[in-house]
Amino acid sequence: MKTVKLAKQAVFPIGLGTWKMGEERAPRKQEIAALRAGIEAGAEVIDTAEMYGNGLSEELVGEAITFYDREKLFLISKVLPSNASKKQLAKSLDASLKRLKTDYLDQYLLHWPGQIPFQETIEALEEQRQKGKIKSWGVSNLDTDELKEILRLENGDHCATNQVCYNLGDRGIEFDLIPLMRKQQMPLIAYCPLAMGDSQGFHFTKEKTLVELAEKHDCDIFQLLLAWCIRDGQTIAIPKAGKSEHVLSNLKAAEIQLSEEDLIQLNQVYPEPTRKMPLTIW
Repeated sequence: MKTVKLAKQAVFPIGLGTWKMGEERAPRKQEIAALRAGIEAGAEVIDTAEMYGNGLSEELVGEAITFYDREKLFLISKVLPSNASKKQLAKSLDASLKRLKTDYLDQYLLHWPGQIPFQETIEALEEQRQKGKIKSWGVSNLDTDELKEILRLENGDHCATNQVCYNLGDRGIEFDLIPLMRKQQMPLIAYCPLAMGDSQGFHFTKEKTLVELAEKHDCDIFQLLLAWCIRDGQTIAIPKAGKSEHVLSNLKAAEIQLSEEDLIQLNQVYPEPTRKMPLTIW
């Protein structure tokens, strides 16, 4: 089984994203069932945030994981930049833990950079790590220069990951951000690995090369996109899926092994970046 090393723990390379989950009552049971189906099929990483539905996503996750061995899950949440001060971060973390019905997080991320100095946030995160309320910490939506700043600061080398938007149609981070992360042996957590399907103008489902490669590997195009995303063995993709069948389909993408020839064909249609690109933030 494929795994990725995340904060010294080997985890399945496809996790469960929860953005927009828990915000409406009607699909709640379906969303809980989807998360549970993913856990039972081998998913370990579950990603959420205090911002998602103002805590409703965390509450949904807390309910979904109630009957499972907490030690077998890798639970991630994120603090809003406005709450990333030394005083407020502790309060935000306690509120997240309460909603998630757990006494610790495997990883706590700064959701995006804000006005509070990185050093203060790092000190706050380190304090919570030493208390055992978080096992590791990281960042999200940081571009190359910002991540370099983190790494230069005291205890900045404890930063365990950077969660950013990454998919076949949006490869800008390959130019300089991914090389920096690889130099630091820092795994990437990729959100929006499916780019919301065809809604962003990448035309995945109509692209001849993708259609042919999906047929070759006996998979659908979205499984192919996930297989591409985790191809380097140092990336965890966290697609969001609110239905059990979609979650299970996503997880099966880890079984697909793309060849060098496959990757060359994909590069011809969706080329690697040749210059610095603005970081995409959702």
